Amino acid sequence: MIGIVSFFALVASTLGCGVPQYQPLDRAARRPSGGGIAGIINGHNVIPDAREALPWPWQVSIQTSNGQHFCGGSLINNNWVITAAHCLVKAKVHNVVLGQNDRDSLTEPIQFKGIAKAITHPDYNKQTNFNNDVTLLKLSSPVKMTSRVSPICLPSSSDNTPPGTVCVTTGWGRTENTLNPRILQQANKPIVSQSQCRQVFGQTKITDAMICAGATGSSSCQGDSGGPLVCKSSGVWYQVGIVSWGRTNCNVDAPIVYTRVSYFRKWIDKTVQFN
Repeated sequence: MIGIVSFFALVASTLGCGVPQYQPLDRAARRPSGGGIAGIINGHNVIPDAREALPWPWQVSIQTSNGQHFCGGSLINNNWVITAAHCLVKAKVHNVVLGQNDRDSLTEPIQFKGIAKAITHPDYNKQTNFNNDVTLLKLSSPVKMTSRVSPICLPSSSDNTPPGTVCVTTGWGRTENTLNPRILQQANKPIVSQSQCRQVFGQTKITDAMICAGATGSSSCQGDSGGPLVCKSSGVWYQVGIVSWGRTNCNVDAPIVYTRVSYFRKWIDKTVQFN
């Protein structure tokens, strides 16, 4: 992975993806978390820097028409967001909020966008264990890039993040204390091998279109769906996974299953190009 990603890191830096103006603390990317401030399940509050820049500026909240958060997503360029198909996002019905950290704040400089198109992978079927669990959202108008809003980089189709790589997941999903946390949460997640993940969930349920991470004392949960799992290489963050599914009780000792972004890179590029 490193040899491949190092090249793409140079390209990414010039394009501005995956490089937040406010770099998260090194400890958030290097060691698994266990406990701490309530969040995700045993995650941590995301805290802006003194300039109010955000460390995860690609994170978006997908909301109902009355402003209720129900899924996460990631900005991949100024017109498109990637999320999970099982979120069932509808164009011209749901909305995307960017640049948000505290969902109860009335002063944060957020950007509010409608959804012009919601394009779900043609092979997605919610009856088949969330395989191909990916949807692309074309926004109603381009976003303005700021210290709070910028895109994540996507890995190449040949990327294969090795087990043990410590990555980070973020979201406003259920915590151990509340169903609807105000503050964006983050938690560290080491990549889990396919074989280990299949031992937990079964040989047929974990496909090549999925990647697993976690089982280290924290867990994504309801409301985190569609959000990112990002890994850092050569100073640049890449989205390797989309929060997809796991134990219904959000067991912190079991892995979370993510949609493997690299598996869908060609479909993503084609969809964005022709829409």
